[in-house]
Amino acid sequence: MQNIDFLDNSKFFLISGPCAIEGEDIVMRIAERVKELTTKLDIPYIFKGSYRKANRSRLDSFTGIGDEKALRILEKVKTTFELPVTSDVHESKEVKAAGEVLDVLQIPAFLCRQTDLLVACANTGKVVNIKKGQFLSPESMQFAAAKVTESGNPNVLLTERGNSFGYSNLVVDFRSIPKMQSIGHPVVMDCTHSLQEPNKLSGVTGGDPTMIQTIVNAAIAAGANGLFLEVHPDPSTALSDGANMLQLDNLEAVLKRAKVIHQATHSTL
Repeated sequence: MQNIDFLDNSKFFLISGPCAIEGEDIVMRIAERVKELTTKLDIPYIFKGSYRKANRSRLDSFTGIGDEKALRILEKVKTTFELPVTSDVHESKEVKAAGEVLDVLQIPAFLCRQTDLLVACANTGKVVNIKKGQFLSPESMQFAAAKVTESGNPNVLLTERGNSFGYSNLVVDFRSIPKMQSIGHPVVMDCTHSLQEPNKLSGVTGGDPTMIQTIVNAAIAAGANGLFLEVHPDPSTALSDGANMLQLDNLEAVLKRAKVIHQATHSTL
């Protein structure tokens, strides 16, 4: 399995996969393709797929295929492709079972202040990726990170995913990347969720995937340590967050451009 150096400035890492674990066949197909691309491009890779989607607008929204079944699929990805895997965790009572499979425990943005959850994740000793709440300043994330580090776990990532701007839009302030890095942890840019258009009257979150490459370019230029990109072979049929996901066939071009920008911004002047 890859041993990722999150602070290796010679390259950025990628967290990518479908929004939700929809079934074994599609998950294995996505993991195989992204692993192939990242191996070719020499990009360290963590597979992401949520075993459950707890934060949904409507009661009839897809939430998952069952925690245990989805975790077993994540475990199969991990062993088959020798990849670290990550997923959201939502309550402290989930953490033990999830931590037995996951290499990185992801804290959803709306839960980034939940002390019991952060401490439970810290106690696993696994990497804890805390997404910045849409309602928080980057400086405020020092307190979320401290809940993990002061519990004895130094393995923290911080993820920028935009701030609420009115009722149905998000904006990204790229100053957040160096500001959160100054807290002392690597910073990931969530390039797909930051393009969400939440709180639509239909009860289904919208998005603007045409701007994914723009967010990627700016994040790499601003010095992000990692990129978060949700992908799907056909976002229009995805069971969760299809409106802001990247089509899998477009991932290679996005990553190639990011590599060029990274090389240019990290070369010796």
